[in-house]
Amino acid sequence: MTGQAYIRTKADKIWTKDFILICLANFFIFLGFQMTLPTVPLFVEHLGGSEQSIGIITGIFTFSALLLRPYVGHALEKRGRQLIYMLGLAIFVFSVGSFGFAVSIAFLLALRIIQGIGWSFSTTATGTIATDLIPPKRRGEGMGYFGLSGNLAMAIGPALGLTLASSISFAKLFMICAGLGVVALILSTRVRYKKAEPSLKKESPGRFDILEKTAVKPSVLLFFITITFGGISSFLPLYTAQKGIGGIEMYFLIFALFLMITRTFAGRIYDRKGHIAIFLPGSFIIFIAMLLLAWLPNSTALFIAAALYGTGFGSVNPALQAWSVNQAPNNRKAMANATFFSFFDLGVGVGAVAFGQIAFLLGYKDIYLASAVSVFLSMLLYTIMLLKERGKQIR
Repeated sequence: MTGQAYIRTKADKIWTKDFILICLANFFIFLGFQMTLPTVPLFVEHLGGSEQSIGIITGIFTFSALLLRPYVGHALEKRGRQLIYMLGLAIFVFSVGSFGFAVSIAFLLALRIIQGIGWSFSTTATGTIATDLIPPKRRGEGMGYFGLSGNLAMAIGPALGLTLASSISFAKLFMICAGLGVVALILSTRVRYKKAEPSLKKESPGRFDILEKTAVKPSVLLFFITITFGGISSFLPLYTAQKGIGGIEMYFLIFALFLMITRTFAGRIYDRKGHIAIFLPGSFIIFIAMLLLAWLPNSTALFIAAALYGTGFGSVNPALQAWSVNQAPNNRKAMANATFFSFFDLGVGVGAVAFGQIAFLLGYKDIYLASAVSVFLSMLLYTIMLLKERGKQIR
């Protein structure tokens, strides 16, 4: 036992200097991003936009990120991690810092497209960098810890953004968000980046290669889960205001706290027992949270939904990412991350745009009923996948 413990601390150490630095950089860029999540819809409203405009403004960001993910995955393998990561951070800083100067929905829409480009570069890169730094045997656990940096930002960011939006101008708020991106950029210069492994086989230059096929199954499941995220980040502040329910800042805090708590053990469960022990229980908890938000009689129900959503999302997300990356060849880890985040973006984008239409035509309540249906579809699809795999094993 002593020998095994020694090997784990030396060869399988997670908390290295570089890993801590990338977690800190991830925290600051996510903090700046999370502060914009509940405040951009308010800014759109301030500019005279409708629920449909809010959905489009939110969705265009994720769609622009989605379109570039495959390119970013290839660029990370060919040009290295540092260049792509720092470029993404710089684009993010420029775009968010310019939000406050937007005087029309069209101008803000253009800036959101630019922000999506920076976000696709930085988040695909940072996920790949973290994957490089985490020992393969502890990848589920390590990705859970890495995710904590974003979750901590999620605990602070939305509430901080909403508080600042009520006391300072939107221009000052967005400049603060950009400043946090600058801190991430500075920290990124101190990381020692690993070089990507060369491809084992030569690929034809005309090959249509936008996905890592081994990452498609978990990524498709993620798509149905992250649709719910589009409905919450874009419309929950407006929904609670309409119903006269206070405590939206506390919702985001509770959500992120339970997300962080769950990540401390969910990754270890994945490493030991696989996704079968994580996905269905976590998804069912999210399903219940969506039904509770559709009902939403008072602040207590809002806070319980936050705890449930944080627990479910904190379980499912790192497990699906580890599943995506673990199956990919060593020279395709970046493309696996790009595939994973592409479906994440697609889910958020589809959710934001579709729910903008639902809010306009039916009302906010139906957003969360539709979200519950989406989660149910994910659980159903996962069950079908399991049955097919077991059928192949029996043959």
